[in-house]
Amino acid sequence: MGKFVFIETGIEGLYEIETTVFGDSRGYFLETYNEREFEDAGLPVKFVQDNQSKSVKGVLRGLHYQKTHPQGKLVRVLSGEVFDVAVDIRRGSATYGKWHGVTLSGENKRQFYMPEGFAHGFVVLSEDAVFAYKCTEFYHPEDEGGIIWNDGNIGIEWPGAGMEYLLSEKDKKWLGLEESFKRCG
Repeated sequence: MGKFVFIETGIEGLYEIETTVFGDSRGYFLETYNEREFEDAGLPVKFVQDNQSKSVKGVLRGLHYQKTHPQGKLVRVLSGEVFDVAVDIRRGSATYGKWHGVTLSGENKRQFYMPEGFAHGFVVLSEDAVFAYKCTEFYHPEDEGGIIWNDGNIGIEWPGAGMEYLLSEKDKKWLGLEESFKRCG
């Protein structure tokens, strides 16, 4: 039996992943990645960089992507809770501009895998959250792109009605999906 359950989301290549947790009165153990099991599931990925961030309640990061060095990401939350979103930005894809969101937390230990060609963002729902992710490509700051978090053409249903979202100055200035790609050429 595998240690992972790969749940299709309706967007090609995008998976929610449940992990098998082995626990007892001392605590728990789980695998967060296993190359063989990912390959068996049709996800032959090579990760080159691991990142971690901590954010407070209401922080909304995203929607980020890299233009010419796209990153696939395997994301999870170590503590706290976030609503995590991926938007398909693969031109020619049947699901271009569609989004999928999932609640990730230290409690549910769920992971979210998005291949290259997705914009990514999340909002913190708990008092704070520690977020970790593996990337298939190195970060290139000069290659960074973004889409405004509330693009009406995408229509992401962010949770936390009445919550004041805290965005970086950079994230406040992104354009909508179509405007972003017109500007990129």
